[in-house]
Amino acid sequence: MKALACQLPRDLGLPFSRLSRETLRAAAVQRGIVACISGATIWRWLSADALRPWHHRSWIFPRDPLFSQKAGRVLDLYHRVWEGQPLSRNEYVLCADECSGIQVKRRCHPTTPTQPGHGMRVEHEYERLGTLAYLATWDVHEARLWGRVESSATIATFDGLVAQFMAQEPYRSATRVFLVVDNGTIHRGQRAVDRLRDQWPQLVLVHLPLHASWLDQVEIYFSILKRQVLTPNDFPSREVAASNILAFQNHYQDIARPFQWRFTRHDLSVLLARLAAQQAA
Repeated sequence: MKALACQLPRDLGLPFSRLSRETLRAAAVQRGIVACISGATIWRWLSADALRPWHHRSWIFPRDPLFSQKAGRVLDLYHRVWEGQPLSRNEYVLCADECSGIQVKRRCHPTTPTQPGHGMRVEHEYERLGTLAYLATWDVHEARLWGRVESSATIATFDGLVAQFMAQEPYRSATRVFLVVDNGTIHRGQRAVDRLRDQWPQLVLVHLPLHASWLDQVEIYFSILKRQVLTPNDFPSREVAASNILAFQNHYQDIARPFQWRFTRHDLSVLLARLAAQQAA
């Protein structure tokens, strides 16, 4: 039964996208594995090996030919190393990204608070009030946070975000400020590197490899924001939504601590070797 659960439905000739306890039960009976069996028994057997064929996760193979090189230098920066040399006390590492397309929804009936016997209730129907973009920067080692809410994420708004912290100490007089970004349109490629260096000569823009936003530490903060502010999504206006995002930013800054980042170059090498073996298979 466990071997059956570890196959894809298409390999079993079944017209499903994933297996359920019922489809496994029917397949086992049809193949003569058992004469009869209950779904609860199947669940108990699979649970012993933490098998959940009815669950799925999305993922992607690295496609950047320089993935290891680009990701490795970012991981080094998180451990205060650049090109094999430790950073000085006057050098800083920050991450930046944008959370674009934030839908602002106004529910048709007010959200009701938790009551004895049931949790918060959020009306299913809503009115769309448009979208917002939230751009933020996170200092990896100092746990400092900057952000701005805009109608959309553009080159101008991103450069404005950079100016927010680069115009302040200690970054204004720093030897170097490393800014880790992904390959989004507004900060992609050499053109972005040159544009920002012209404004801030001490700024070093460091691009992650393609499909590696999971290595951007500001994404951890975005995840916290989405869970605590944007879910459930119920705002009377775009202005209130923007105000709440910035108010949470101020709150988080008061309690922020550096994230305990433990993923290293060695861990990356092990991961890439495992993915290469899976591709070869």
